[in-house]
Amino acid sequence: MRRRELLTGLAATATMALAQSPAPAPVKRTGRMKQGVTRGVFGRGMPFEDQCREAARLGCQGFDLIGPADWPMLKKYGLTPSMYPPGPGGNIPEALNRKENHDKLVGSMLAAIDEAAANGVPNIITFSGNRKGMDDREGADNCVAALNRMKAKAEDNGITICMEYLNSKVNHKDYMFDHIAWGVDVMKRVNSPRVKILFDIYHAQIMDGDIVRNIREHLQWIGHFHTGGNPGRHDIDDSQELNYRFIAKAIADLGYTGYITHEYSPDQGHDPIATLDKAMGIVDV
Repeated sequence: MRRRELLTGLAATATMALAQSPAPAPVKRTGRMKQGVTRGVFGRGMPFEDQCREAARLGCQGFDLIGPADWPMLKKYGLTPSMYPPGPGGNIPEALNRKENHDKLVGSMLAAIDEAAANGVPNIITFSGNRKGMDDREGADNCVAALNRMKAKAEDNGITICMEYLNSKVNHKDYMFDHIAWGVDVMKRVNSPRVKILFDIYHAQIMDGDIVRNIREHLQWIGHFHTGGNPGRHDIDDSQELNYRFIAKAIADLGYTGYITHEYSPDQGHDPIATLDKAMGIVDV
């Protein structure tokens, strides 16, 4: 047998063995918490369809921040596009706290609410915007005014507008909604069941700490959660300071029915799938 024929035969045998090997079994979760993912938990280079397949196998129900072009792929694997990505609601530095942005952003948000409702997307993200010298009270007033123009449409369509709570100390210098009290004030004044806070636990730990007490006190104003280990926004295990098992149990015990979505980046050298499986096990209280 020639060398080329031998190599071809070995390659074909290996391919056949791989094809015949059983796929990893689906992971069963308790279902107390609806868990989701973002692209970053898969590291770099994994094709999107493989991300969807693995997310579904590990028990995820949602996939955040995915645009309309990829919604069919999510639905192929039984995943909900659980958070409409940035765009309609502005971006981190430029959003609702400036009146000059209102007409454009309100228009795009109203259109996004229609699109979300037609495609089973429960949440749309928005932001306060950066201060740029603006007083926090003025910024809050402006955000309330913009959200009041959107809330009826969101209520009529069953879509929740989620304003994200971010840290201004490490990652997002000058961002206005950087303390829970500011966001709760805005939510109380808008006073809609469809306008809530995206409570990112990593950012909240950096700015205010006191995670569980703040969640318990303000859950009625919270519509969505993101995870991430602190420091570094890596794995949510015992390599960082937050006790995610305790946090997840506290959230579940309050009767929360929304999504808790993983938005960390796997630590260097850690296998993304094994890390995600472990993170989901921690939150699966």
